[in-house]
Amino acid sequence: MRDLWTRLRFGPGAPLSDECIFVRPGDVRHVYAPDKSASAPVFKRRHSGLVRGGDWDLSREPLPETRAMRVVRDHFVHGMSWADTGIVDYHLAIIAKKGVSEGLRSTEDIMARYETFDRVFEEAQRTGRLRTRRELPGYFRREHEGIFFHIARDGEPLRGGGGRHRFAIASILGLASVPAQLGVIHPEALRAGHLERLRSPS
Repeated sequence: MRDLWTRLRFGPGAPLSDECIFVRPGDVRHVYAPDKSASAPVFKRRHSGLVRGGDWDLSREPLPETRAMRVVRDHFVHGMSWADTGIVDYHLAIIAKKGVSEGLRSTEDIMARYETFDRVFEEAQRTGRLRTRRELPGYFRREHEGIFFHIARDGEPLRGGGGRHRFAIASILGLASVPAQLGVIHPEALRAGHLERLRSPS
């Protein structure tokens, strides 16, 4: 219903929920920093494709060195095993306390997950790209559950979460662009044509 309403407001080029956009990792300098107020609310994946005005996009912080980025760099650049990066112990400590960590319940689950990233890295290094959600098993629709970005008024992609390891791999490999799930977009960005630019993988 929101897609229909947005298209009535903004025409045939209006954003769609879960829409796939393409973001250059080198252009990502900030994360969206919600303060839970009306001026900078918390945006969830269900807000994908929402056009929202105001100054929410000014609430941003420098892109941090995340745990995922450090672990991926240690493994792929410095040649450390996944276990030596500390990520296995990190998940095991959470599992011991809560029974589950990001859907993982055992050492076998952890290793299976990170061996998947080995395959993602090898393929991205060989092909120069990450596959879109449409090209992956378990596809639902568009870029649902992809790397998540909001688009500020000046067209800057603001990191919104999701796909931490895939984004880290793309950054380390220096990929030209990565497929991402559109989050909230500022109407000034839409009027300036930034969405149309982000729709192209080139």
